Amino acid sequence: MSSNIRAKKKQLPSSSPIKSLPEDIVVDILARVSACDYPRASLVSKYFRSLVSSREIYARRSSLGCTEHFFYVVHYDTDNRHDCLYTLRGKEKPKGLVRISGLPDMPRDGSYVAVGSRIYVFSGMMTSSAFFIDCTSHTVQHLPKMPVPLCGIVADVIGRRIYVFGYHGTDQVICAVFDTETQMWEDGMKNAMDIFLPCLVVMADKMYMMGIGDSFVYDPKESKWETDEVLSSKYWVQKVCVVDDVLYFYDYDDKEVRAYDPEHKCWGVVKGLDDFLVEMRRAGGCWPVPMSYAGKLVLFFHKPKIIGEILLERRRGGQIWGKVGRWYDHGLTTDNFYITKSLAVVL
Repeated sequence: MSSNIRAKKKQLPSSSPIKSLPEDIVVDILARVSACDYPRASLVSKYFRSLVSSREIYARRSSLGCTEHFFYVVHYDTDNRHDCLYTLRGKEKPKGLVRISGLPDMPRDGSYVAVGSRIYVFSGMMTSSAFFIDCTSHTVQHLPKMPVPLCGIVADVIGRRIYVFGYHGTDQVICAVFDTETQMWEDGMKNAMDIFLPCLVVMADKMYMMGIGDSFVYDPKESKWETDEVLSSKYWVQKVCVVDDVLYFYDYDDKEVRAYDPEHKCWGVVKGLDDFLVEMRRAGGCWPVPMSYAGKLVLFFHKPKIIGEILLERRRGGQIWGKVGRWYDHGLTTDNFYITKSLAVVL
């Protein structure tokens, strides 16, 4: 137990029964409490406030298997012209999407990657700087500078390594690799392709990019690029997410949620959502944004102000069915916004 926490414990009233408990017992008890309740626990005392924001409590949660997924989104405010980070609160008040206070504005057109309890942020402008947000305390720490300044960045993670693609100059595509364990930059791939970089997703430890007319697949183990003609048959570049190594996007033309299975190299339509989507369209929700959260597909609607969890089931023959689970009112009071990224953080 850190000396800081031990010092805070001394500030508890002498009559408090907590003071008589061994420190490890207090940690074990709080580690089993949902992290959603930590803001209220922090009001009990300075000792509790220090404890629920300490590394010890989150390390203990991990060792006990008590970690939880928390849903974060990057929201672009068109009135103020900047990105902000929000988290979804389902039980505690205020409910819905709540802005994380104390953070700087997120970089416009930035790229975001969640690894464990951290969100790594890479600017969309020409720069070599990057940082991460520690979601246990919502504080910012800067990373070592990238090997070269990049713009138009897309990024995603495989294992402990974040692959960062961007333009260096007018059209030269550079790849840099950041090791989240050593917190150091490594040499990027030698054969990064000169392709358009609007979107990058990872499925089954392979990277998938949508180019101007083709979809490309990169296998880091073999250092090999390939084209995927079946994936290229749909323009999946906008508003996509990955759940359990399957890509999902909303087809605005056919008004269906489509799914691409890279293992079988086939497209399909998520069954069972017709009534739900028709109901949302009647209420003005014509442009759902698909997002991924804790093994579930999430559909975000501007109007009505709904976030709907979709439970997914793969049935015989490879068909994917969706069932609407919980609904949330996202709680945003303005319509002048759009969601640029969703992130699942483990705490």
